[in-house]
Amino acid sequence: MGYDIEKEKREAIEAGQRALSSLRTAKENLNSAKNWGLVDMFGGGFFSTMLKHSKMDQARQNMEQAKYDLRNFSRELNDVNVACNLNINTGDFLSFADYFFDGFVVDWMVQDRINNARHWNMRRQRSIRCIAKVCKR
Repeated sequence: MGYDIEKEKREAIEAGQRALSSLRTAKENLNSAKNWGLVDMFGGGFFSTMLKHSKMDQARQNMEQAKYDLRNFSRELNDVNVACNLNINTGDFLSFADYFFDGFVVDWMVQDRINNARHWNMRRQRSIRCIAKVCKR
């Protein structure tokens, strides 16, 4: 049984599609968290903080799945001699601070982190789509 480059390309593309799916789901939850964050910044109170963090937690879980999917994607790309490094980093301090020091400045910091995660997510999706196009050639 020999090396089948077309099979390896298909596997890389499929792994990329799984990563894109995880990132899209995370983006949906980040968008919802962003919207609840805006409500929270302008006086939403404890309920909007809870909803925002619920969406952030869901997005964090999606990002963990995306991290797993991106590792698989990287491994599959190595099989077709394409090197990439796609990382995800999550943190908890601002979640804690948002609940216990609920105020505009902390809400703004959390909102900034949500926006940064959304932008990171979109860049990763673009990268995956570009790499998948190369694999389809």
